[in-house]
Amino acid sequence: MSRRVLERFPAGGPRGSWPAEEFAGARRDEGVPARVVMDLASDTFLVIVEQRAPERIREE
Repeated sequence: MSRRVLERFPAGGPRGSWPAEEFAGARRDEGVPARVVMDLASDTFLVIVEQRAPERIREE
């Protein structure tokens, strides 16, 4: 399974502001299974969608 990053948000936003969660919620309202994860290395919140790898066709 792979992940695709839809958007990045800095972790140091204003107190009480959750732009990554709001963005992910809007995507979920559109039917996209988005979720928020923290990238500690870059100190950012990532809105991601997990994608299944395409199945390979087996040739016999």
